[in-house]
Parts: sequence; structure tokens; C-alpha cells
Amino acid sequence: MPPADVCPGPGPDSDPDQIFRLQEQVRQLKEAVVSHAVVDQAIGVVIALGGVTPDEGWIVLKEVSQHTNIKLRNVAETILIWRRTGVMPPQMLAALEDRLGRPGVDGPPLDGPALSGPPPGSPRVSGRSSR
Repeated sequence: MPPADVCPGPGPDSDPDQIFRLQEQVRQLKEAVVSHAVVDQAIGVVIALGGVTPDEGWIVLKEVSQHTNIKLRNVAETILIWRRTGVMPPQMLAALEDRLGRPGVDGPPLDGPALSGPPPGSPRVSGRSSR
């Protein structure tokens, strides 16, 4: 019988496929952490613009994503870019204005002012005037 400190032959943990699967899981987890931060920041923008609660901000992002058929993370990234540049695709801006400006089909109205245009100091919104 071999001594206890001697490692037996290759086991399931050294299998190249297992190593690849673990590396892929790590990559996905890192991506999820970044995505979560982007979404949280976009919720903050929606809260500031719409005067809504964090839960309502999440609902707004989710509904804009569903109504525009754009992945939630991409909606969040676009909102953050819009906050810096004032540029947002008209379809997404209309969905955001719609959700913050009047009751949604799927739920009660969100309290707070309507989205009236780009953030202060932003030059324009793609396809729309800055007024």
C-alpha cells in the first residue's frame, strides 16, 4: 500500500474537460458580476430620472427590455451611455418614456415625473431634438 502522502494517478479533478468546464464557469461568473454592476447603475439612473423606487427601476428596465426585444444588460448599457452622451436609439427612448411617463399595461403607474429628454447638458438624443 502506498504512503498516504503519495498522490494516486490522475483523478477526475485533473481531467482536461473538467478544467475547461471550471474555467468556463469562472468566466461566466466574472461576466455576471460585471453585468450586475451595469444593471445596478442603470437602475440608479432610472431612479434619478423617474423618481421611482429601486424595485420600480428594476421593473422599468425589465419592461423596456421586453418591449424592445433587447437584452436587459444591453438596455442597461445603453442607458449608461445615454447618460454620458445624450444618444439613445429612439425605440428604446420611447419605451423608457412610456414606462416612466404613464401607467404600464402590466402594472400600476409608477409615481414620479415623466422622462422629458436627455440629461442636462447632453447635446442630443439620436433621432429626437433635445427639448
